[in-house]
Amino acid sequence: MKDMKRMVGCTVLMLAIFTIMAQSADAQGEPAGDVQGDELAAADVTAGDVQAELDREMNRTQPDYVVYRPGSLDGSTFDTGNEHFLAFDGPDGSLMAVWTQSSYENAGNHRIVFARSEDEGVTWTAPKHLVGPRRPGEEAIASWGFPLVSRSGRIYVLYNQSQGVTDVAPAMTGTMDAIYSDDMGRTWSEPKTVPLPRSPYDHPDAAIPPNWIVWQMPMRDRGGRYIAGFTRWVSEPVRTRPHSGCWTAWESLVQFMRFENIDDDPAPTDIRVTILAAGNDALRVPHYTNPMLSVAQEPSLVYLPDGRLFCTMRTMSGFIWYSVSDDDGQTWLNPRPLLRRDHGSPILQPLCCCPIYEYERGRYVLLHHNNDGRLEGFQPEDTCHNRRPAFIALGEFRPDADQPIWFSESKQLMDIDNVPLGPGRRRDVAAYTSATRRQGNFVLWYPDRKFFLLGRRITDSWLSDLEVPAP
Repeated sequence: MKDMKRMVGCTVLMLAIFTIMAQSADAQGEPAGDVQGDELAAADVTAGDVQAELDREMNRTQPDYVVYRPGSLDGSTFDTGNEHFLAFDGPDGSLMAVWTQSSYENAGNHRIVFARSEDEGVTWTAPKHLVGPRRPGEEAIASWGFPLVSRSGRIYVLYNQSQGVTDVAPAMTGTMDAIYSDDMGRTWSEPKTVPLPRSPYDHPDAAIPPNWIVWQMPMRDRGGRYIAGFTRWVSEPVRTRPHSGCWTAWESLVQFMRFENIDDDPAPTDIRVTILAAGNDALRVPHYTNPMLSVAQEPSLVYLPDGRLFCTMRTMSGFIWYSVSDDDGQTWLNPRPLLRRDHGSPILQPLCCCPIYEYERGRYVLLHHNNDGRLEGFQPEDTCHNRRPAFIALGEFRPDADQPIWFSESKQLMDIDNVPLGPGRRRDVAAYTSATRRQGNFVLWYPDRKFFLLGRRITDSWLSDLEVPAP
């Protein structure tokens, strides 16, 4: 009994420590969560109840697949932050995934991990540590990894590597580093830095790395080269001055990277990157209370049947914005609000990623949260509270329309019932997702409260009651 009381006491102390750290991290970028609502407070969970609590919470969103389940509720296993979850087709036919793991977001131990499945996602290997600290403070953090697979089967993982210098935030300011594997992920090369072109939005001191995040899977363009959208956080000395102390007023733009020579299997130091929508052509969206300040982030790309690129992005306006490119991402139309149809209503969204995925040729699923940030009385800045529930709208290509994809009304996919989880006490659901279509199954791979990593099948039957407006 004494040992049990000691164990529970340690759990409570650990939660208190993590709570203080989480509140501090909130000012460093993406929200770390909050401590309101004690539904899962560690003081109420004995050691014998932890696994039962994990079972209950893991099933809250009714997943079809479980990729990763942390070992604790309170962060004591240092694996209770899991996000930027990118599942992809392995060159050997397996299903692979990379993600950013930590104790919780901005805890100081962001690291990149890799796992694979040989049975279409039913079971997964334990995550293999690739780069970054396992414990806070061990080394510089490594964040937001994404894969590129060459035609020979080489697997690259590129990521934001902190160099110990912070401009905008620790997990945003960093070089682009890369590792690769030639044996399907069993062994990996030593990290090396990929050269990135300088930008007018970088810090004037070239010794300070840029501020950037790639969050979705890169895709091949019409020329066979990989292209990825990214958030360019504008360096503090050159950005429009924030009008509030909240991170949601930090200036940001959308741009694109094209990887010119991945199929040549170059060393990371020889990877050639071209920035598209560069300089003054970057995509900007006005902040809802300060239109001179741009907040455009987390671009998501799909190809239209006519060869144009279509891009959705999150904003601080209360709804999704989009743009279109007819030259493989070199130039883009001015962004505009995403409507259900031409002259229709805007599709609401707080400041949270809103990816669009091709479901089949000419049909798309748009994942979003269907509120303008004022969910249940909160404000757009309250991103710890308004990133739920998750909805899907069905989109269809309209070749003669002004907006080339029209959308159905939105249908709720999942929610977490406003129950917080983990040391960050997060409430967001289906943020930083990916999607695969394999053997006839379309699967949305999603973090639940940036804690569990799960999968959910999206079927024709589930989509059948969503009607897209006719032209």
